[in-house]
Amino acid sequence: MLEEKLMEAFCWFHQHPELSYEEYETTARIREFLEEAGIEILPANLETGLAAVIRGEQEGPVQALRCDIDALPITEETELSYRSEYPGKMHACGHDFHITAGLGAAILLHENRKSLKGEVRIIFQPAEESSLGALKILETDLMKGVERIWGIHSDPTNPVNTIGIREGYVAAAVDRFVITIKGTGCHGAHPDDGIDPIPAAAAMVQALQTIVSRNVNAFHPSLLSVTRIQAGNTWNVIPETAELEGTVRTMDKNDRELYRERLRQIAENTALAYGAKAQIQWIPGPPAVCNDSCMAEQACQIAGDMGFATAEEEQSLGGDDFSFYAQDIPGCYIKIGTGRGQLIHQPGFQIDRRSLLPTAKYLSSLLISSAEQRLSHDIQEKYK
Repeated sequence: MLEEKLMEAFCWFHQHPELSYEEYETTARIREFLEEAGIEILPANLETGLAAVIRGEQEGPVQALRCDIDALPITEETELSYRSEYPGKMHACGHDFHITAGLGAAILLHENRKSLKGEVRIIFQPAEESSLGALKILETDLMKGVERIWGIHSDPTNPVNTIGIREGYVAAAVDRFVITIKGTGCHGAHPDDGIDPIPAAAAMVQALQTIVSRNVNAFHPSLLSVTRIQAGNTWNVIPETAELEGTVRTMDKNDRELYRERLRQIAENTALAYGAKAQIQWIPGPPAVCNDSCMAEQACQIAGDMGFATAEEEQSLGGDDFSFYAQDIPGCYIKIGTGRGQLIHQPGFQIDRRSLLPTAKYLSSLLISSAEQRLSHDIQEKYK
């Protein structure tokens, strides 16, 4: 029985969480599951992660379903009988659910090859939590010829049998910055002999927030967070340097560039006002996730036809490297209700396992139905 098989697989994945780029056991278990089901695995030069393909018996488009597979460095605090066996590691974001639902969809698609037009590639992607794991897949040929891509994410804010969908932007671009403020170190009793970088850092933290409040359209979701401040190593010495690190989250492409330029201007000029100098590192991450409107409409229609409740997917300033795929082809990122409870990235996060089989059925039906609908000429032109 498929439900029992999925329950068993999910428990194994939950018990054996592996961090980004370390998903060796996870990959091996996914491969074993697919091979037992007689599902073709595509060759790819990947250390971790893999892709299965289900080839329909009729002509049609090439679609992909992205399922991420890595866990988080969190110590689990649940009483589950199948809780993590690895201290300090936990599937606290639902990637174990994503894997298992993807495997279930693969089996159902394989069983219904006569009804499937074209082919479906199910991408079991490593290192989503690193924000760059999608690039590992894009370095291979696994996405070659793919015309549209679907992604899912567990949603602990909605009950089982609820699908969250929204067209347009659903997750933010994720960028990181590091600002090093260089002054002149000196004795703590004689600050006039040096240039103290700490007041400059304190002023900079406040000044950077004016980008949000004074430079960006108030109707555009965005934020800047300074998440680390580091300076000095003892109580009676003014240090030579101070360092700020943080993240910028934006939906709009122009806002993303604005933040980058204003951050540089504010950092350099604030440091200068205190007699110091600033060096800025801007580390770009994935762009914003934007759902194709036609695909979102299809996803909503299939959910309703299958008896799922539908909810408007909330926009989030969290990010997902699914956006790297959807830059060049139409994509749709869907939230799956997995039972209300603690939010993702928390040690008490849990998945209601009753969501596994319905999700697998939904995904297989969506992929079969989507293959029936060719993309409009306008959409094809947009992503060229």
